[in-house]
Amino acid sequence: MNFDRIMIRYGEMALKGKNKRAFEQKLQSNIAIKLRKYPNTTIKKTQGRMFVLLNGEDPHKVMEECQEVFGIHSLSFAVMVEKEEEQMKDAVMLAFHDARNARTFKISSKRTDKTFPIPSQELNPLLGGHILRQTEDVKVDVHNPDVEIKVEVRHEGCYVTAQDYPGAGGLPVGTTGKSLLMLSGGIDSPVAGYLTMKRGVEIEAIHFHSPPYTSERAKQKVLDLAQALSKFGSKVKVHVIPFTEIQQKIHREMPEGYSMTIMRRMMMRISEQVAAKNDLLSITTGESLGQVASQTMESMNTINEVTNYPIIRPLVSMDKIEIIDISRKIETYEISIRPFEDCCTVFVPKAPKTKPTRKNANYYESNSDFTRDIDKALEESYVIKVSPDHQPGQQDDEFDDLL
Repeated sequence: MNFDRIMIRYGEMALKGKNKRAFEQKLQSNIAIKLRKYPNTTIKKTQGRMFVLLNGEDPHKVMEECQEVFGIHSLSFAVMVEKEEEQMKDAVMLAFHDARNARTFKISSKRTDKTFPIPSQELNPLLGGHILRQTEDVKVDVHNPDVEIKVEVRHEGCYVTAQDYPGAGGLPVGTTGKSLLMLSGGIDSPVAGYLTMKRGVEIEAIHFHSPPYTSERAKQKVLDLAQALSKFGSKVKVHVIPFTEIQQKIHREMPEGYSMTIMRRMMMRISEQVAAKNDLLSITTGESLGQVASQTMESMNTINEVTNYPIIRPLVSMDKIEIIDISRKIETYEISIRPFEDCCTVFVPKAPKTKPTRKNANYYESNSDFTRDIDKALEESYVIKVSPDHQPGQQDDEFDDLL
């Protein structure tokens, strides 16, 4: 006997009201996209739960894929058998052996089908006794077991589920709007993208590329980061903005202490236009309060002046160690530390202003007109779409969105 399905349990999604069905439908769609490499799987939604029917696919590989889908609180391997005593005994043994190091267990039975002749209070010791007879040095612990095996007798059959595996939590990607992630090649911005996606947000990314000061390998690093994020949602569009001429102009014409602030203001202006053009409702950044000069409260206030768009900063209260821990968990850290610099490291001032003011920034910018520079950067921008199976150098098919 083998597991024939995976049971999916909702987290906070279960608390949704009249729009709960829309969340469930989006979760089902996201799981289907995630499992495209396992064509035999099907997804079945019933009242208050969801199952992935394996149809012969490897249960552990499918489980690993499902654990990366936001909106899932926990998962369990499960098997459906006939409402027959010997099959039920075999099923609970299968579930017990899934918890390889378990020394204690508990059987929790529920009888939805009241025509089944064995009541729950008798079914628990019947099935538990079978496990005890088939194992050594194993005990029942009803209070704090190593594994709780759940048995549910329904009209269509008997479901037995094994130990719980953690899901990614959060809300299904695509249920709470779209945001433009300012994606550099550093550690912070991909973590910000991940945490934003966890709240159900679908992301596109924007990257400012400054050749020859930044290399093609630096751009490829960003695409690899986008690919790492795509496994938690779906295809990620990366808007690549040529930024060299704007940076050179800032370096020539702006006071050195304000060059970082004004550079960030230009990025924000461009990001707002890209977001508006693509129907994105916010901009997401990897800023952490006080981490660098451009991330002080005064800097954020001055930079924010140039846009009316909401700025999502999921890392604002985190320290670097916390951010690094998450980056390791989502497998972006090793990509981020590749030694290829992004545009934020170009023309770095020796003493950047940590408390810039809007008044001064506006005064310095009034001495130069960046309108044409911004328009040119937007005209010369291009989009690369990245998916979990994207290959380096792969060109995107312009007809993809029509399929």
